[in-house]
Amino acid sequence: MTLSPWDLPLLADQNRYSNFESFLQSVTPIIPSKRIPKSHAEDFVECFSLNSLWKFFTERSIYGVGVPILLNNGDSVLQYYCPSLSALQIYVENPFVSPRYSKRDTSYFFFFSLYCQTLNFHPCLFVSRIGGNINSWSDESENDELLSQSLSNNSSKSSDNTSDGSNTDHEVSSQQVDRFGDLYFQFNETSSPYDRVPLTEKINELAQNYPDLLKFQSTDLSPYSWIAIAWYPIYQIPLTKNVKELSACFVTYHNLSSFHGVSNTIPHEEAKTFAYRNCVVGSEGSNENLNEEEDEEEDLSAIRPFAAAMYKMNGELWMNPEAADQAKIGSYLDAATSWLKLLSFQHHDFNFFMSRRCF
Repeated sequence: MTLSPWDLPLLADQNRYSNFESFLQSVTPIIPSKRIPKSHAEDFVECFSLNSLWKFFTERSIYGVGVPILLNNGDSVLQYYCPSLSALQIYVENPFVSPRYSKRDTSYFFFFSLYCQTLNFHPCLFVSRIGGNINSWSDESENDELLSQSLSNNSSKSSDNTSDGSNTDHEVSSQQVDRFGDLYFQFNETSSPYDRVPLTEKINELAQNYPDLLKFQSTDLSPYSWIAIAWYPIYQIPLTKNVKELSACFVTYHNLSSFHGVSNTIPHEEAKTFAYRNCVVGSEGSNENLNEEEDEEEDLSAIRPFAAAMYKMNGELWMNPEAADQAKIGSYLDAATSWLKLLSFQHHDFNFFMSRRCF
């Protein structure tokens, strides 16, 4: 039986309902994954293909992703958001391709996970289980320098822009390669939201020059590989007028590596109600592509956002004090800020959102 978007446990208590949490759940990709054994270890690691992630967005980047929104007057709407590729960095290095880690390889990421905890981030964020050693840092000043590094030194700046205004420069310092791995590809969208093509179409376009974007497995990538997805509102059902809060826009950040320290696997039964598996208009079988050409016994992984940025997110619609929305939103925003500083990445959409932030 096809589930309704309103069959969500989030709506059980409307007084504590969080529209922001509903958004995060609704836009979380759910894709097939497998568990593979780690080298010389009894533990397993989750593995998914980037191609499965791109396929997940094939219809959703055209028709939009539905988010159940509870209005202040008690009415409810299904707000649809169009996803587009905002930024992408793919880091690969031999130590990361193997599920094994060396202390040097993980110390930076391990430190960042500890740093996140000091900011009281949401529990689903970087709760690291990496076998790194914080003592492998040679000097405390180096730690401070890493986290306070100016965004103006971002190595993603490029004089080579594509025709649509996006940035795909690949020159990075040797120091950054040592920390994060070899940068296979990066992308930083700078064009207007109205000029952007559907996410999957953009990936296919980029893959013409970087074919491994369609071939990489999550186990091939370092923990510093990530994607940022921009979400702009397109329409709602039923049509709602004079609710300016529904014009809110978002950017969500998702880690693409199997080694970022947080389990993505979810039970099949839970996936059936996980925000209606990201509702697609007119697609009763909107989940069919999840199992297309895949083993029915495969696990499912939710590629949850670890950070987010917001624009035009004003008013009580998004700030339910009973749901601690303000603290939650602040945590996701702090995570985005810290992540971009760590990578020294000048994310265009993030900078645009922050320059117009009014809360």
